[in-house]
Amino acid sequence: MELLAPAGTQDTFLVAIEAGADAVYLGAPRLNARNLARDLSLPEIGAMVHYAHRRGKKVHIALNSLVRETDLPLLLETLCWLEEVGPDALIVQDLGLIRLARSFFPDLRLHGSTLLSSCNRQGLALLQRYGCARAVLARELTLKEIAALARDKQIELEIFIHGAMCFSYSGLCLFSSFFGGKSGLRGTCVQPCRRKFSVAGSQGGGKARSGYFFSMNDLEGLALVPELKRLGIDSLKIEGRLRSPTYVDRVVRAYRMVIDAPERDAEQAIREARQLIPEALGRKTSSGFLRSQQPKGAITPHHSGNMGSYLGRIQSLQDRPDGCYGRVAVKQPCRVGDRIRIHDERSGERVAFTLQAITAGPSRVAAAQPGQRVALLLPATLGPARGPTHFDVYRVDSGESAADLLPPDARELPRWEPATERQKQVKAKSQRLRRAIIPEGTGDRSRSNAAKPDRLFPAAKPELWVRTDTPQLLFQRLPFRPRRVLVNLQKKTVSFAGQLKGLRKGGGPEIIWALPPVVVPAGIDHLQRDIDILIRSGFRSFQIGHLSQMAFFAGHKVSLFGDYTLNLLNTQALDLVFSEGLLGAQLCIEMDRTCLHQTMAAWRQQVGSRQQRGGRKPLLGLTVYGAPPLFTSRLTADHFVYGRPLLSPKRESFVIEKQEGGTVTRPQRPFSLLPYQDELQQVGLAYLVIDLSGLKTGRKELEHVGRRLLGTEKGAPLPTFNYRGTLE
Repeated sequence: MELLAPAGTQDTFLVAIEAGADAVYLGAPRLNARNLARDLSLPEIGAMVHYAHRRGKKVHIALNSLVRETDLPLLLETLCWLEEVGPDALIVQDLGLIRLARSFFPDLRLHGSTLLSSCNRQGLALLQRYGCARAVLARELTLKEIAALARDKQIELEIFIHGAMCFSYSGLCLFSSFFGGKSGLRGTCVQPCRRKFSVAGSQGGGKARSGYFFSMNDLEGLALVPELKRLGIDSLKIEGRLRSPTYVDRVVRAYRMVIDAPERDAEQAIREARQLIPEALGRKTSSGFLRSQQPKGAITPHHSGNMGSYLGRIQSLQDRPDGCYGRVAVKQPCRVGDRIRIHDERSGERVAFTLQAITAGPSRVAAAQPGQRVALLLPATLGPARGPTHFDVYRVDSGESAADLLPPDARELPRWEPATERQKQVKAKSQRLRRAIIPEGTGDRSRSNAAKPDRLFPAAKPELWVRTDTPQLLFQRLPFRPRRVLVNLQKKTVSFAGQLKGLRKGGGPEIIWALPPVVVPAGIDHLQRDIDILIRSGFRSFQIGHLSQMAFFAGHKVSLFGDYTLNLLNTQALDLVFSEGLLGAQLCIEMDRTCLHQTMAAWRQQVGSRQQRGGRKPLLGLTVYGAPPLFTSRLTADHFVYGRPLLSPKRESFVIEKQEGGTVTRPQRPFSLLPYQDELQQVGLAYLVIDLSGLKTGRKELEHVGRRLLGTEKGAPLPTFNYRGTLE
């Protein structure tokens, strides 16, 4: 069993190796899903790979960001360089990246990222077919579900065993992107799930009226390591590429101790290892979903979910000649040199800094003990001018440095760089592939040019599609006429199959059944039965939410389309899904205007040359109206308040909705790209989707949508998601 440790810096890499990790994972510069960290350079990564290999260790490279069309040149250059460096694996998410790696870099070993939401046997089979040697399983699986996948595995399995947990399924969180373009799928998530939310209009009583409703406690699975060893799990992964050397050291040592312990000594090893975990200064811990589909300890809503040891609340601020001090009665020990984080309860703002001074009365002290009343020197931005204090204080790291954790002969990484001739060969291959793969003039288009509609390609008016989880609305006269209707495939909607079939015979729109993006193992057989029933009833059109779901239709003659949850952001990804036989697919819902125009310009060139050779033209669509799930979660926690608006510190409003298999959290206000229909037509989109899922669909609401569709609505403009902003 491999112990896989995180590293975001050279220091944490060296500490992970010294602490006993079998392998370390690093982020590729500008193309990994933790882009808030300082990027390691490619020469630094090369040095780490060679250092590790000389010590019998492995290095995995996280190349797991979604890739924009304009990122393709960087991606090809990075792949060429990594081929020369020789890491032990690439951790990947983007379907276009998978296509390029398998086509042109067959010697690079691929691991499917947890962002691909692999949680059933169909997902594992897909990754195996695409040449992935390992799947990083979704963190929402239970030990029982993992065991079932491990019994007949044809691919290596890796699971997260320790560290931060996302509230949403990885790969399906849109929250950070919806309000400001900070995409979790591209490594820029600002963690809105850690904020404090309040129930709008609450008057007390009943369930909690405010709290950290979505802030997951950290995962800690020490006690489950012996069972995972017996199941044959290939790798245990520790989360934390943004964490400190101290965190990496303590957590790696703890898990190393348990993995290496003979079975007869496992309980004693677990007890000893647990003594190290508090020193890592993480969050409150639980066993996540490993023991239960609905774990009671996954979220502590009254606790902020900040990392580290809680020191207390600042009682007052005082300006002194050497700076601003905050008075606090500390609940845990702290000392000068520790990393401290201040959390403002009112705004959710967090400020981190290194503690430079502590005073007890008139004297400076080096450390403070639990129960002692002291004053901490704070950053100048937190001075008395800010008004009343609502600051909680956390110790998030010790003053311990990597040098304190490493022996003298392991404190520096030797430089490494390939010979000049090899560098020339790498560059030549990168340029050759770039010319062959990227249509001329599309990869380097400027923002200003790419954002303009291309008048050289006249396009037909896109079809109007409607999506709904309420089939009843189709039996009334709608204020608009959709060409096709996507009906979410759920227990409550399948019961309308007979009536919907009659609607089609009466000249109504074509019905397409839309599968959910995640199907947990227990739901596989039920979903297959529903699909078989619908096909026998005469339905022939379906939309898949995950590419592995094509397996449900083996042996059937059906028309398949792709949902936006396939996260198609570049032409290489489009090539891959259409080579699988999809007739059409929606582009990634996170796209901004520039990204859309660049991808569509490149795609038109590729489709044009394909049509000249007699190929068919696939259909590309885009969701242009709706309140998409910002969180898609397996958790249905006791503290959730369903159907009532929740307000963030920024007064953003959301609603939690219970669904089959979990919950979704939607914005109260839908987004709309309907004012840009002419522009969307000009870039060549074949269909536009109005998604009414989760929205009120009474006569009044539908008429509002109809007027927005016609451009006659006089109400306030709606948000545009990222379209008029920037996808970062």
